[in-house]
This record gives sequence, C-alpha cells and structure tokens, in this order.
Amino acid sequence: MVGPIGDSAEEIKGLQRCIADLVSVLTLPAIWTGGEPHQIVSTLLDVLLGMLHLDFVYGRLNDPTGETPIEMVRVSHSRKLTANPQEIGNLLRNWLGNDPQKWPAVARNPMGDSEISIVPLPLGLQGDVGLIVAGSERTEFPRQTERLLLTVAANQAAIGLQEARLRTEQQRLASELDQRVARRTIELAAVNEGLRREVAERRRAEEALREREESFRLIVDGIARLVAMMTAKGEVELVNRQVLDYFGLTIEDLKDWSIGGVVHSGDLPSVVSAWTHSIETGSPYDIDHRLRRADGVYRWFHARGLPLLDSDEKIVRWYVLLTDIDDRRRAEEAQKRSEAFLTEGQHLSRTGSFSWRVATDDIVWSEQMYRIFEFGQDVPVTFERICTRVHPEDVPSLNALNDRVRVEGGDFEFEHRLLMPDRSVKYLHMVAHGTQDPEGRLEYIGAVQDVTQRRASEEELGKARLELTRVARITTLGTMTASIAHEVNQPLSGIITNAGTCLRMLSADPPDVDGARETARRTIRDGNRASDVINRLRALFSKKDAAAESVDLNEATKEVIALSVSELQRNRVIPVLELAEDLPLVTGDRVQLQQVIINLLRNASDAMSAVNDRPRQLVIRTERDEGDHVRLTMQDEGVGLDPQAMDKLFEAFYTTKNDGMGIGLSVSRSIIESHSGRLWATTNNGPGATFSFSIPRRSGRSTSADRDRETRTRAATDAL
Repeated sequence: MVGPIGDSAEEIKGLQRCIADLVSVLTLPAIWTGGEPHQIVSTLLDVLLGMLHLDFVYGRLNDPTGETPIEMVRVSHSRKLTANPQEIGNLLRNWLGNDPQKWPAVARNPMGDSEISIVPLPLGLQGDVGLIVAGSERTEFPRQTERLLLTVAANQAAIGLQEARLRTEQQRLASELDQRVARRTIELAAVNEGLRREVAERRRAEEALREREESFRLIVDGIARLVAMMTAKGEVELVNRQVLDYFGLTIEDLKDWSIGGVVHSGDLPSVVSAWTHSIETGSPYDIDHRLRRADGVYRWFHARGLPLLDSDEKIVRWYVLLTDIDDRRRAEEAQKRSEAFLTEGQHLSRTGSFSWRVATDDIVWSEQMYRIFEFGQDVPVTFERICTRVHPEDVPSLNALNDRVRVEGGDFEFEHRLLMPDRSVKYLHMVAHGTQDPEGRLEYIGAVQDVTQRRASEEELGKARLELTRVARITTLGTMTASIAHEVNQPLSGIITNAGTCLRMLSADPPDVDGARETARRTIRDGNRASDVINRLRALFSKKDAAAESVDLNEATKEVIALSVSELQRNRVIPVLELAEDLPLVTGDRVQLQQVIINLLRNASDAMSAVNDRPRQLVIRTERDEGDHVRLTMQDEGVGLDPQAMDKLFEAFYTTKNDGMGIGLSVSRSIIESHSGRLWATTNNGPGATFSFSIPRRSGRSTSADRDRETRTRAATDAL
C-alpha cells in the first residue's frame, strides 16, 4: 500500500537534504586543496558540527614523524564545555582504546551532566592518519544518512590529508634539490669564469694573428694581375713576380713564349696573328686566350697590350696586362646552362616568370608563360590581352589587384583561373616581388605556376582524408557504446520514474495537480537530456564535409566529457576541468575538433589504465595562446612517453597499444593542421605526458564567458 502523501513528502525532503549535504561533503576537497593538514581537519569539524547539528565533534591528526598529535574540538553553542582538546582526547581514548578494529560503531557515554552518543571514525585504513569522533545527545543519533555523511566525510578528509602529506614531502624534497642545484651552480660559475678568461686570451691571440694575415692579404691583393714589358719586336723583357709564380718559369724561359707551350695550342694561331698585327700596325693588342699555369691547368685571361711611343711616334716597347677571367668565363657558361636549365625546369614544373614595369606597362614573359596562356610568342603581351584568358568570374578581382598594387606597391600573391578556348579551366598561383628599376620606378618580378593538377590532387586527397577521419571517428565511438548507453539510460529511467509518479499524483484523491505538473516538467527535462545525447551522437557519426563555424572549445570539451563520463568512471579516471572563462571562439569544424578531443581523452585514459599507486587524474585545460591562438591541453598521470618514439607518435599506423590501429593521432594532427594549427606532445616533469593543440581564434569579441552566462540563464529558466 502507498503510505500517506505527507510521510512520502517528508521522506523525500529528508533524502533531498541528505543528498544536498552529501554534495557539500563531496565538494570539501575543492575547499581545502593546497591547504595544510590542520586546516583540513579544522574545516571538516566546522562543517560536520553545523551540518549534522552535533553537540561536539573531536578530531586528532597524527604526526607521521611520531611527534605529538594535533587535537581539535568543536562544541555547539548550546553546551558549555571547559575541557581542552587534549583532555577530551584522553577521555575518548579511555572509552575507545587504541585499536580502531575494536571501536564500537556507536557508544553511549556520559559527558558532563548528560548521556551522549558518540561515533568514532578512523582516518586512514587503520587510523594511521588520525581520528574523528562525532557526538550528539539525540538517542537516535546516528541515523543511517548521518552515518553515511560521516563515513564519506572521513574518507574525503583521509584522502585530502594523505595528499597534503605528499605535498609537504614533495616541497621538502624540492627545497633540498634547490639547495643542491644552488651549490652546483656556484661551482660551475667558478669553472665557467676560468673558461671565460681562457677563451678571452685565445680570442686576443686569434685577433692579433688575423690582423697580421689581413695586412699580408692586402699586399697580395695589390698585385692581382700579371704584368709584362716587351720589346718593340715582341720579346719578353721584364715581368713582375706574379708572372713567375703563375707560370713557374724563369724570365729566360718566357722570352720565346710562342713555342714554349705557354699559350694553349688551340688559341696560339689567333694569338700570334693578333700580336703580329699589333706590332706591324701599332694598334692596341686586345684578345682573350688560355694560359697554362705551373700545375699544367689552363685558365682564361684577357690580354691588353699598349705601345710606348718615342718622339718620332715609333714603338719603343709594349706594356701588357694579363687579367685572369677564367672564373668569369665559367660563370658566363654556367649562367647560360642555368638559363637553359631554368627554361626546362619551368617547363617541367609548369612555372613561368615575368617582369612588369608599372609606369609603362611593359610586360616581359618567359617562354613557359606563353605556354601556360597558350599565346604565340610573336604577340605583344598586354594587360587587356591577359584578361581575355582570365576566367570571367576572376576578372573583377584581378582588376582590383591591378589597381591596388599600382598605388601601394609591395609584394603580392594571387590565385585565379584561366578559361581556355576549348572551355577547359586552369588554376594559376602568382607571386610577385615589388622592386625599383635603376631609374627608381616601380617594377614587379614574379612567377606564375599552373597548379591545375595539384588542385585536383588536393581535392582527391581532401576527400580521402575526410573519409579516413570519419572511419577513425566511428572506430573511436564504437568503444564508447557503454558510455553512450549509460548517458541515454539515465534520462530514460528518470522519464519512467517521473511518469509513474505523475500517474500516482493524478490518481490521488484529490489529485495533486501541482505535483503532477512539476513531475511532467521533470519528464520533459529528462527527455530533452536524452535528445541532446542522441543529437551529439548523431553529429559525431554523421558523414558530411567539413563545415567552418564558430566553435566554443569549452562547450565542445564539456560535450565530449558528457559522452565519455561512464567510460571515465569505469577506468577510475578523475577529470579535472580548468576551462578559461574568457576563452575566445575559434573557427572550424565542431565535429572534427571534438573527434580530436575524444582521441586525446581516450589515449590519456588508456595510458593510466595500469596506474594503481596514484590517482588517475586527467587535467583538461583551455587557455589563450600566443599569436591570437587558443590552446587545449590534456595532462595525464599515466606511464608517459618513450623519448625515442616522440618523432613517430603522429605517424600513420604507429601505435604502442596491443589493440590500437595507429591512426588516431595521425588523423588528429591532420585535422588540427587543416585548422591552421599544430598538435604536439611533451613529457611531464613527473609521471605521465601532456598533449596539446593550438588553433587560431575567430576574429570577433565574443568569448566563452558570454555564452556561459547565456547557458546558465537558460538552465535556470528550464529548472523553473
């Protein structure tokens, strides 16, 4: 039979209070995070005294080094207790004994003028952390809900105290390490100072040597050419030292240069002919030919000879200057080859070059430019003629570019299409650099590449990448079936329960219309929750092209956590969200970005599956990044990364899991790079690893804080 409605209502209120108190207890770790052990115990005593309306609550915190424990007590305002915490602790130890295994669940003992019920609770498995004792004059104390709250509070406090102890020990070790580093730094500074002085002395010695070498080099550079003085008949009379060093001969050996193999045999006839002509006519001697060096190597020289005349205009002697032009000749030949290679390279790469003098509109094209536009090389190139080939849809933008660069100057880059006579379309990519000609007028030097084939390949590659991304997404979501079923089952169970309650309220005499209405609202709320889960699931499974939209990374992350909560609970992973309140929006595909978050979340969860000696905590953080970017970071406490495998992490089909496909991180990096961002991994200072990605923010002023306020307002309205 159904009991009175009043009793049910009272019981529901009691359960609601219990749930509210339980939630308050569960939030205590957030209050004392980072606090000292005595602060944790003090906070716990204050909360329990007020929450459970106790007459007193006592706490003892053991010192891990064996020193005197810290004892605290809180007493309600209705009781006057003059005993100090130590006296109360002694009294409780006499009652309870020292063995937590033998403590009674509830004891009724006198305190002052009245009997009081006490509940002892050990902190830690064997009370090694400390003790909590709650007392109340109420005979029914503790009720089942009160015992539950006390047990949960003691467990939360024990965990917090253990973490505080670990933190204190870490701080001690860090301080000791800092001291060691400081001492080592002083030692290294002394060594570094000695090395610095030694380097300075060596540098001064090198500078002195360099100055001597520079002086010698200046003298050598002053005699850079070969100089010879010859008789009127063309015999060698005198040469400088540079000539002797070059040929490796004496001046006697050089007198009959025409038969000594000094001049290359292939050039000798033309040299003799030119020299004979100059001697006979007195005209200057000017010719290029090859001379053999002392090591047998022939080099090109420019020979310039001028006659010295006497007062009768007769030739007295000749002065000949020989200038080594071998490097220049080779450079000219190399340039000719380079031009030939450039022409062939432009043809193979479908890239043409051009120059454009803005003031006169003179345009010069390379041979490949004519091939790209399919113009005859005998036709003058003008801007109007170029526009006849440009796709009609791109002509306005090309005209706008032309008008802008004429005024502003500077470099520019432009992509457009050509519509050829056979109606085929070519895609061109143009890059140009603005410079000035010798007269200071604006001139552009640029290149144009036919990227039609590349565009087609990129489109095919993009389609393949999207398909691979969808396969990876479905593979990932296949492992989340239990989590998604749990998320849908919760609101469905609520709907069934609320519907049954609503029927009972309507069947009552008289019907509880207000209660039924409120229950119907809760039914609608749960139905909407189930619908939201299904919609998120449908979006992640859908096969559609990437769509650019404004995305709030905070909201996208929360949705992924909602879909993954059951899997995280099953793996005992504790998600810690540190989401920036003023996080800017980003522009991208929401589903693809959520897939990246899911991949990183599952990898972090898997990395902590074998961790049993520490909490499996996963910190998920969003924040602003450099260069107007937004960063999302996942920091786990797992097994970490192998430094030797860091370069392979994002390669396709590379995995460290026995059942992994090795495409999750590869697809994730492709997605992030398609959003003009980057994805990387680092090892933590302690256990675990950190994966992060950074993508550009959307231009605009809207932040996640604005949308959080709208969400909270909408949630409050729905709750009413």
